[in-house]
Formats: sequence, C-alpha cells, structure tokens
Amino acid sequence: MSVFRSDLNLTAQDATGTGAGVDVALNLMTGNIRLSILWTQEIQLSPENAEQVAQALQRAAAESRTMTATSKPASASGLQHPPGTV
Repeated sequence: MSVFRSDLNLTAQDATGTGAGVDVALNLMTGNIRLSILWTQEIQLSPENAEQVAQALQRAAAESRTMTATSKPASASGLQHPPGTV
C-alpha cells in the first residue's frame, strides 16, 4: 500500500501526443504533495490541461492543510499552554 494518493480526476496528457502524463498525489503521512511528470522529463500542456493540473494541486493543498491542521498538537500549531498547565 502506497502512502501516496493520486488525484483520480486528473487526466492531463502531453499536447504534442507523446503519451506523457502528469500525476498529482498527496502523501497521506506527511501532507506533502508530489507532482510527477510520467514517462519523460518535460511535458507540454494545453491551456485546459494546465488548468486541470493547477486545480489538482489546489485540491491536494487544501486537503493537506486540513490533514495537517487536525494532526498538529497545540504547541506545534502556535497555540501556547497557560503557565503551569503543561
């Protein structure tokens, strides 16, 4: 089982017909977002596919923020305990 969950709504392919694709995946352990260009080192996207990739990154970022906000202890989130209560 992978710690990465890919965005299944993302279907962007290379605009020049090489078959290269893009994958946006959320690391379920760390909340980091992986952007992979598949089968090549670069990809040319149509405007529509570029928007699709951007939206996938935004969805992953929003989920990561939600995930990390609920898993941080109070001290890590910037909240401070009143003196003498720790």
